[in-house]
Amino acid sequence: MAEVLDIAQESLQHMLHHVDDYTATLVKQETIDGVLSEPSQISLKVQCPHRGGKVDESEPTRLYLRFEKPADVAGREVIWGKDLHDGQLVVHEAGLMGFVTLRLDPTGMIAMRGQRYPIWEIGLTNLAKKLIERGELDRTSEDVHASIEHGIEFNGRPCDLIVVRRDKPSERTDDFSRAEICIDTQRHLPLRYTAYGWPSEGNDAPLLESYTYLDININIGLTELDFDPSNPSYQFP
Repeated sequence: MAEVLDIAQESLQHMLHHVDDYTATLVKQETIDGVLSEPSQISLKVQCPHRGGKVDESEPTRLYLRFEKPADVAGREVIWGKDLHDGQLVVHEAGLMGFVTLRLDPTGMIAMRGQRYPIWEIGLTNLAKKLIERGELDRTSEDVHASIEHGIEFNGRPCDLIVVRRDKPSERTDDFSRAEICIDTQRHLPLRYTAYGWPSEGNDAPLLESYTYLDININIGLTELDFDPSNPSYQFP
């Protein structure tokens, strides 16, 4: 576990010092209230709070999301920044609601419907922080075992594959039986996190959550316009 935490810390520190912004495709799948959702594919723009090498993260996080899949939400657009629009989500909904722009409380019932976490937990930096936070809790546990497979390939990238297993359930709300983490060894970026629950008799362990980042482009120089609903390339009414 100590080596796992070293790898996660190296990834986090690299991003804090060297990643200002990025675009990516996020593929996520989550179990909500015992029901596994369809995979969602989301085009992301992320402006990091640690841009310019400000490790104190003094700048605001800003996010733009466009949902590509599944079909019932394809076309949905979301903009969020703590310093924008009084901290509310600005949403252009797909389908019949596509003619209006909504302002939503990020932790309200509508915004959280079908979501395991609020929007500000999206992103590579938060994924690394989550790994470290969970790993620190398990650092000395005799019921938790970690393994690292070096030199694997994931989506064409050289990676370390980290697998963490528990012998028995914990009492934590984020409990899992197995978690798998893929970290790009050249760019020091977490590319995938997948966690499984506890299997019932005769069944495989159920998927709890999975987050995969594809097509990552770093430090492309995102501007205010990228997080402005009036951007002519967006479909906000």
